[in-house]
Amino acid sequence: TNNKQTQIHSLIMLDDYLLWILAVVVTIVLLFLMVHHILAFDELLTDHKNPIDVCKALNPLVLPEYITHAVLTLIFLLSENWLVFFLNIPLAVYHVRRYARRPRMLCPGVYDYTEILPEAKNNQIECSVKLAFYLLSFFYFLYRMMFALLSTESAS
Repeated sequence: TNNKQTQIHSLIMLDDYLLWILAVVVTIVLLFLMVHHILAFDELLTDHKNPIDVCKALNPLVLPEYITHAVLTLIFLLSENWLVFFLNIPLAVYHVRRYARRPRMLCPGVYDYTEILPEAKNNQIECSVKLAFYLLSFFYFLYRMMFALLSTESAS
């Protein structure tokens, strides 16, 4: 049974350096998504785009962002990286609550074109906070990736 547990554990566990490479790549994608959101809200606030166009541009990106972050958080749980897992839980819970409280719409997303303009500044601040979180995560993951790669190299 101990051998079976080891096999199951090795299936779930990524090599340390692969985990951190994956985390860095995924975080880069999340950073680009947040920059795109911030720019879209800026265009809305400066009247360069109308609310319908902004909602059409942002709503298809909401679920992929939420799911990507949730999967990354789940990977940290399965790989037993407790610190990173617990640091990501509040944002994952926020995403679930935000999506559960979204306006009633036919399409997936959280932005309703009738409500987006009054909430644009708050949404821009929310995206800026998430951008800061993803940026800090990126540098931490980059540090861990480099450490894991150097540890693997020196062990060889």
